[in-house]
Amino acid sequence: MYLSRVEIDMTNRIVLRTLNHLGAYHNWVEQAFPDEFREETRSRKLWRIDRIEGKRYLLVVSETVPNCEQMEVYAVKGSFACKDYEPFLKSIRQGDSFLFRITLNPVHSVFEANRSRGKVYPLYSEEEQRKFFLDRSVKHGFYVDEDQFFIKEKGGEILLKNGKQRVDLVKAVYEGRLKVEDADLFVELLCHGMGREKAYGFGMMTVIRG
Repeated sequence: MYLSRVEIDMTNRIVLRTLNHLGAYHNWVEQAFPDEFREETRSRKLWRIDRIEGKRYLLVVSETVPNCEQMEVYAVKGSFACKDYEPFLKSIRQGDSFLFRITLNPVHSVFEANRSRGKVYPLYSEEEQRKFFLDRSVKHGFYVDEDQFFIKEKGGEILLKNGKQRVDLVKAVYEGRLKVEDADLFVELLCHGMGREKAYGFGMMTVIRG
C-alpha cells in the first residue's frame, strides 16, 4: 500500500471550474493510475481532500504508486509526494494510541415495506453524527472515548453522477485520539476505509502516533 499527497492548485481558474463536484475528483484519482485503464482493471482506492492553513491537499491510499504527472494535473507542480505505507501498517500493535482524522458520510438505513433494501437517510445533527462514528469503532478495531474526539467540520458535498444527476451527500470531518483494540481490523480500516461513498472522498482515516 502507498500513501500519496499533492497540493491542489487553487490559483488556477481551470482547476476551480473542473473540480466542482466529487465525481470530478474521483475521475482525477482514477486517471492517476493509467496502467489500470490499459489492463482494464480497477483497484480500490481511498482519497480525501484536506484543508490545512488555507491550502487544499488531495490524499490517496492505493495498492500501487500513482502516476506523478497525472497526480499533478490539477496540483501545484512539484508537490507530489508518495511513501510506502507498509512499514507503518506493519508497526501497528494493540494498545497503540493515535491522533486521527476521517471524513465520513453519516447516514442510516430504514427498512420499508415493499423494498428489498433499506432506504438511506442522512444524519444531520451532531449527536447523530457522533453516535454514527462511535457505533463503528469496535467493528474497525479501535476504541475512542466520547471526550477524545470532535467534529471539526460538517456540511455537504455535491456529486454529479454521469455528469448530470445531482446527489447531495452529507459530510462530517472527525478528529481526535483513539486506541487500537484489534490491530488487524484497524489496518484493514486504514487500507480500505469506513462507511459509504468511499469512491467519492469518504471513509479514509489517517493517523499519527500521539
